[in-house]
Amino acid sequence: MTTADVVIIGGGIVGSSVAYHLTAAGCRNVIVLERETHTGKGSTGKSMGGVRAQFSTPVNIQMSLYSIPFYAAFDEVMGHPAGYRPQGYLFMATTPAHMDYLRTNHAKQVSLGLKTAKLLTGDEIRDMYPQLRGDDIIGGSFCSTDGFVDPYSAMNGFMAKAAEQGAKLWKDCEVMAIERDVAGAVCAVNSTKGTIETRVAVNAAGAWAAGVAAMVGIDLPVQPLRRMLVPTEPFDEFPHTAPMIIDMSTGFHFRPEGRGFLLAWNDAEETPGYKLNFEPSFIEKILVHAADRVPCFEHVPVNPKRAWAGLYEMSPDHHPIIGPAPGVKGFFFANGFSGHGVMHAPATGKLTADLILRGTSDIISDPKAFNLERFAEGRAIHETAIL
Repeated sequence: MTTADVVIIGGGIVGSSVAYHLTAAGCRNVIVLERETHTGKGSTGKSMGGVRAQFSTPVNIQMSLYSIPFYAAFDEVMGHPAGYRPQGYLFMATTPAHMDYLRTNHAKQVSLGLKTAKLLTGDEIRDMYPQLRGDDIIGGSFCSTDGFVDPYSAMNGFMAKAAEQGAKLWKDCEVMAIERDVAGAVCAVNSTKGTIETRVAVNAAGAWAAGVAAMVGIDLPVQPLRRMLVPTEPFDEFPHTAPMIIDMSTGFHFRPEGRGFLLAWNDAEETPGYKLNFEPSFIEKILVHAADRVPCFEHVPVNPKRAWAGLYEMSPDHHPIIGPAPGVKGFFFANGFSGHGVMHAPATGKLTADLILRGTSDIISDPKAFNLERFAEGRAIHETAIL
């Protein structure tokens, strides 16, 4: 029978990062199980790839302060490209309340050590991007080290390095059951490719995490929520050096992608569920917001066949659930990223590996902040900077 020190369920960017960080710390006998024939078929390959430190909660800021420098050094350290482009994130405020919010967040970010974020006036934003409709923009915030990565390439880089350091990846392999001993602790993982004896199993199953948690009798509050992205055809009327630009009045945001742009907007009418199809009517909705904020986008060419849908894995407070499961020794969560799985994958891998190997971590000030028990104990974390 196969044995492993750690079995990771899910081979996307989070599972790959956990595998890398475990093997880098000397835990070499790691097996990653991926039910698809190729990794990245879940949420990783459909992500917008944004990375930012401009959050409103200290824990999210701290996760970014590990993850973004990690991505900046990724190519050199891992010998594989992550596609990190520090073009920034620009949040545009259109009300005094928006601006107060950005000021409060900025003070928090600076206090935690972020040195590359700054507040902007409305005039500064209009001067930077005269192509925007700027009559109602009163200010904003910009961070030059925020930007984008290539999620698929970063995932492959994590997995390749983990494999080089001893990890094994079993593809086309579905988990059927997680066995526990008489004391209730994890003792084996049963898969379609055989049983693996292990004392540690990590749930990195993304939007499908609740089903894996149910295998050990845990009700994990993670729900899939569809998010749709619309790439434009080649378009040169807006600069391709632009950052991710976020219109706080509507939530519409966009960034350069190839010779065109990638458009995103979170439809408030979307309901939870495993909906992987792209809804064509979404194009008209998003183009209304796009043309309103960026008048030259009124005639931007879009091919509906190139648009796609992916799944966010939503937790009740939009923060991840990371750490040991209560009552099931050896079962760990790395779930519920609510759209931040790619950007926080480096920190998640390090935090999870630390908790498995050492029982604590210095990635965030309170390594128990993300535990599942917070919901029952009334410790939910309030994050409002959600895209």
